[in-house]
Amino acid sequence: MLKRLVIQNYALIENLDIEFPQGLVIITGETGAGKSVMLGALSLLLGSKTDTSVLKESTKNCVVEGEFEYGGEELILRRVITPSGRTRNFINDEPATLAALTGISSKIVDIHAQHQHLLLTDGNYQMKVLDYFAGTGELLKEYSRVYTDLNDAEASLASLKGEIARKEGEMEYKAFQLGKLQEAKLKEGELEELEIQQKQLANSEDIKASISGALAHLQPMGVPLLQNFKDAVHLLQKCSNFVAGLEELTQRLESCRLECKDIQEELESMEDKIVVSPQLLEQVEERLSELYSLMRKHSVSSVGELLELKERLQRELNGADEDSQQVIELERQVATLKEKRESLACQLHLDRESKVKELGAVLQERIRGLQMQHAIFEVKIEESDKYAPTGKDNVTFLFSANGDKKMNPLQKAASGGELSRIMLCLKSLMAEYTGMPTMIFDEIDTGVSGSIADKMGEMIGKMGERMQIFAITHLPQIASKKGTHLLVQKEFNEQENAAVHIKVLEPQERVMEVARMLSGSSLTEAALENARVLLNETK
Repeated sequence: MLKRLVIQNYALIENLDIEFPQGLVIITGETGAGKSVMLGALSLLLGSKTDTSVLKESTKNCVVEGEFEYGGEELILRRVITPSGRTRNFINDEPATLAALTGISSKIVDIHAQHQHLLLTDGNYQMKVLDYFAGTGELLKEYSRVYTDLNDAEASLASLKGEIARKEGEMEYKAFQLGKLQEAKLKEGELEELEIQQKQLANSEDIKASISGALAHLQPMGVPLLQNFKDAVHLLQKCSNFVAGLEELTQRLESCRLECKDIQEELESMEDKIVVSPQLLEQVEERLSELYSLMRKHSVSSVGELLELKERLQRELNGADEDSQQVIELERQVATLKEKRESLACQLHLDRESKVKELGAVLQERIRGLQMQHAIFEVKIEESDKYAPTGKDNVTFLFSANGDKKMNPLQKAASGGELSRIMLCLKSLMAEYTGMPTMIFDEIDTGVSGSIADKMGEMIGKMGERMQIFAITHLPQIASKKGTHLLVQKEFNEQENAAVHIKVLEPQERVMEVARMLSGSSLTEAALENARVLLNETK
């Protein structure tokens, strides 16, 4: 229940700090006095959208704070609107998100705003009423989760299939490219080796002739230089001990002989390896041409980059295989979720169907208690072949005010005043089934008067015996019911600035206020006496 409400700098309220009791709290005031201001502030506290236009003083913060008793513990909700328009939310003095604030407030206060009875004509609201009565809340949550998951899975599947279809042509071309690269049997460093080999083969005859000529110079006149070196070394060795420095020259000459010997052997080996083969040259040049062509085609400058491209194409094609596997997984997931959705939708239908007659009977009884003795109220449920966020059911409230056997949908059969009475019956029923601790009625009596209003007042009063009820009303029949009576007044200061004030009425003040509601601004003795009668009847 709402124990205390503090409002600062909101609309016409400069500073309000008021405590509320359990039971029925009646709120009245002249038209334009500002009854809706307090309701607006409370709606703000519970999470409604707002802006800086609600600031009474544009340079000050607006603060709305409510103390509630919830689950046997104290709960404090607070919202602050700064002059810049920023809104801050607090739960028990701890910063909170707006979602957290609305999530908890929806469990503790239900506000019936003016003209909300028009919701009765909405099929979704009618479904919501039936679900409250049938107790399908948890089942509906599970269905909603599966419904959402299925929609997400189907969207992902359609997106993936579209992406695969878009890539299909690309994949065919990439597979062709990969095939050509695989056929090429590329090797790292092959291009450099082939380029060297090509140069050698293209100049093999000249190379062979040059090496052969060099070897010939190592044997002038048919006498090998190596033998001459050897003979010279042998001669010098005989007298190297007798001439200073000669031994060193002998060793140097031997080193030259050995170096020439190595050079000759390497040249001979190289000469043997030089191949003069136009056929091999043709093969090498064909391979080089193939590699150059692949490099030009793929705009790369090395075989290493071709190898990287090959690996990338392979990964992309493997990714296409993974996409195909993911399609299979998603299709399996969709099929499973469809089965769950169907099962839960069927269970929802059965649970709802089992309660439609009882709901219709309970509401009909309460409606007839509000001076519609011949009213007939039925709840019709039909199972369709289409799935919606609430299942496969369509729920329709059927109504006849005069006992006609021909029933019509509520929106076609009920007047505004009848809708107000039916909404009150629904609210009283939902209060019992939801365990809502506080309910606020903002002129739910619109379109009714006289004894009907009195009956509605009795129903609201009985609801106040089980929970906290706020009734903003313009009817004396409701304002006179037993409970705490608050009067909303608009006052003006010397600067003609308006401010809203709320006070708790004492017994005699209640008589004056009810009399005003009966007769208007001019109080008559008859109105005062009528007010006393109304108030005494409710004691």
